[in-house]
Amino acid sequence: MIYTCASVLLLCTVGFSKVSSFPKKYLFFGGILFATYEVFYSLALGYAHNGRQAIEVSIVNYLWPALTILFASLFNNQRYNHFITAGLILSVFGVSLVLGGEHGFNLREIASNIKSNSLSYGLAFFGAIIWAGYCTVTTKLANGKNGVTLFFMLVAVSLWVKYFMGNEPAFHLNGRSIIYLLLSASTLGFGYAAWNVGILKGNVTILASASYFTPILSSIFAAIVLSAPLTSSFWYGAVAVCLGSLLCWFSTKTGYSPLLRRRG
Repeated sequence: MIYTCASVLLLCTVGFSKVSSFPKKYLFFGGILFATYEVFYSLALGYAHNGRQAIEVSIVNYLWPALTILFASLFNNQRYNHFITAGLILSVFGVSLVLGGEHGFNLREIASNIKSNSLSYGLAFFGAIIWAGYCTVTTKLANGKNGVTLFFMLVAVSLWVKYFMGNEPAFHLNGRSIIYLLLSASTLGFGYAAWNVGILKGNVTILASASYFTPILSSIFAAIVLSAPLTSSFWYGAVAVCLGSLLCWFSTKTGYSPLLRRRG
């Protein structure tokens, strides 16, 4: 329902370009990656067993800023230095701290936690990879075209198909839920529209790294809304994910790319 409302809002504001005006590769690969990511992330949150697990799932998904910078370096000839390796390791370590619960970096606890809901954690992890791929593809193939309205419509159709094919509960809408629905749809739709503009006209590595405070801010907000107690290890892990993304961004400011040197 949120994606349907967001699609309508985007149609009325951003507008809808003719499909024939889009580069075919961007339309195909961008559309598939965008829709797949949104479905994966939505299901990852939906299948979480409780509020705390939903927050942990979101932290796993926040590997995408570091992965976006890595992909930009590998596939879009973004220059980098070896800080990118340290950033990736720190981000993964931060996620491990989060998944370790009260025990922090404990491989047995991490494995047990993942095993308790491998579907949600797996969807969030692969979603991070897919979103990093979408940002890379958009920068390289979009040719200035913004397909976010079309992509949102594709996500809405995909989720409606899943809803009608499953045994999902019926909708119960009231005045309060409609207000929340409209606010959520506006935030989601316009946020992605602005993000796509940034990808097309800005620097994707800076844009990705500008999100490095997001895990902390979103976790604080989610912990309040969901009344989910979070351990000190969780917060250490969230900070590590942020710092890892920051290191990846820093690697693009003063570095070099061995790939570029070999090609030159």
